[in-house]
Amino acid sequence: MAGWIEKVAGDLRDKKRYREYKERVKRLPDGYRRAAGALERYLLNLGPSDDGKSLIAMLNDLADLLEQSVAAGTPLRDVVGADPVEFADMFMDNYGGGSWIRKERQRLASAIDRAEEEEGGDSR
Repeated sequence: MAGWIEKVAGDLRDKKRYREYKERVKRLPDGYRRAAGALERYLLNLGPSDDGKSLIAMLNDLADLLEQSVAAGTPLRDVVGADPVEFADMFMDNYGGGSWIRKERQRLASAIDRAEEEEGGDSR
């Protein structure tokens, strides 16, 4: 029965872990909580879209990082740096799974490589 439900609804353990992550984020101070929400949105849109386990691991690691930063008294800007997009991209690169943006980047690079090969073949 559980196998059928998971086929329809997805991995129930991942959903439980996601809810636990959300509870952890709720306990962060306001600024960190808002930053976590913004980073989560970015990571969910650009992160591993075909691997739920990688996505959940990434979000839990983000919560770990933010909780540890709060405990150490580290200012938020010292955590994410001057460029939050660069931070999020570097953070995301540590996790497997494909994302639509990674796939599109690879598709573009491959298309240009093929076009270059065809161009070289035509000019001979």
